[in-house]
Amino acid sequence: MFKGFRNFILRGNVVELATAVVIGSAFTALVGSVTDNLLRPLIAAAGGGVSAEGFGFRIWPGNPETFVDLGAVFTAAVTFLITAAVVYFGVVLPMNRINAHARARTAAAEAEEQPVPVDTALLTEMRDLLRQLTESSGRNRN
Repeated sequence: MFKGFRNFILRGNVVELATAVVIGSAFTALVGSVTDNLLRPLIAAAGGGVSAEGFGFRIWPGNPETFVDLGAVFTAAVTFLITAAVVYFGVVLPMNRINAHARARTAAAEAEEQPVPVDTALLTEMRDLLRQLTESSGRNRN
């Protein structure tokens, strides 16, 4: 039961899927921040919107709705890069190494030939000798 679970977890597809979910979540945060803090103020410059504060600038002075919040976008980008680095160095890289070692171990185990037991080798030799004797005696009769 645990061996099957281990094989399931160590399968590359599971790790790739988990990595994609985490990276997708961080990317969603980045896209949301760009939308909320860059595009929303540009739309608000055309008329109406909600207020925003932080590191940035106003497109129209005196209109707080046109504030472009660069700090929030920068924060989301840094969060995305940190999340991607943690996932890569904490999950993907170790899993790749574990899978490489497992493949090397499997290849080494397959490459080793099992020694032939002595009794099997003797029986094989006896069979071959009997075949030679039978063939030679058949030729002598003709």
